[in-house]
Amino acid sequence: MTAPQPAPPTRVLAVCVVDRELRLDPRKPDQRTAIDKRPADGPVEVGPLGLATDHVCDTRHHGGHEQAVYAYSDHEARRWAQELGRELPLGWFGENLRLDGDTTDLVVGTRLRIGNTLELEATIPRTPCRTFALWSGEDGWVKRFTERGDSGAYFRVLAPGPVAAGDPVTVAHVPDHGATIRDLFTGARPERLRTLLDADDLPPKVERDAARALQRAD
Repeated sequence: MTAPQPAPPTRVLAVCVVDRELRLDPRKPDQRTAIDKRPADGPVEVGPLGLATDHVCDTRHHGGHEQAVYAYSDHEARRWAQELGRELPLGWFGENLRLDGDTTDLVVGTRLRIGNTLELEATIPRTPCRTFALWSGEDGWVKRFTERGDSGAYFRVLAPGPVAAGDPVTVAHVPDHGATIRDLFTGARPERLRTLLDADDLPPKVERDAARALQRAD
């Protein structure tokens, strides 16, 4: 009996932007992070580099056109909350969008239309880092998050526009190669990663992550 396919998102549950910058790493007291996201009131404009009222501090590893928007699945957030035995509020994962359906199992290059004008394209997974570990306050968090594999997805902005909680989400396009955000994260299904790498005009970070995942798989 085959496992049920993850359901794609159909609605935005929350739009989250930075609340305040924090200094979490005692080894780097001057290093700031914008991981503390909170739900915004009303619609937020989204442009090529992300949400107008949001920003990143570590521009080396975060942000840019291919990591303009980060989305996380509500069902996975609730699963983590149950496992950790604590409330994990909207924005806790540093996400810009909390969606009602799956994000990690979206095919790379899937286009989501949100509301009337905003269109996003799935690019790469989130890689858990020391900042995320410090923010979580959980022992072995990076290892646990990695082993679970539910990374959430970054998106690039194909068509700018506003986004607000409650906006409908529709899948506008799914590429044929079949490689998912999870495949990039775990290195699973190398045959699909090879097919992905044969595609034309891949965003540079997608090509980079696919090559790295395939190297791990081989």
